[in-house]
Amino acid sequence: MTHHVLPEFANSLGNVFGGQIMAWIDVCAAVAAQRHCRSVVVTASIDAVQFLLPIKLGHIVILRGQVNATFKTSMECGVSIWSEHPLTGEVRKAMKAYATFVALDDYGRPRPVPPLVLVSDEDRRRSTAAHARRAARLAAAGKEAR
Repeated sequence: MTHHVLPEFANSLGNVFGGQIMAWIDVCAAVAAQRHCRSVVVTASIDAVQFLLPIKLGHIVILRGQVNATFKTSMECGVSIWSEHPLTGEVRKAMKAYATFVALDDYGRPRPVPPLVLVSDEDRRRSTAAHARRAARLAAAGKEAR
């Protein structure tokens, strides 16, 4: 996904609102999740959001989302957010975040998610890290993985 930071997306410091970026993260991750499972998905959580640098008014925002791991009825998506200076072309990583989505059936109930095919070492690394983040989220909520 690509967006141009227009005045309506900026705060008084000339940076994009964090809430606007969060909304874009949710949409970007939802698209990745929906493409993977080919069903309606709903956001279960957005966590580990890291603001690495401000994104300025007039810059171009590039969001890249992908499914990192699948579970029984949910999946974790990672989103990396980049800021591109429109005149120089300089691109810098501005943020990263993780979001968990639940796939729904025609009745709005959780449905099984197809497994993720892990091809590369990087795929396996992302999946292992996603499983660790999931275990930490569940432990913090006093739950266990099913």
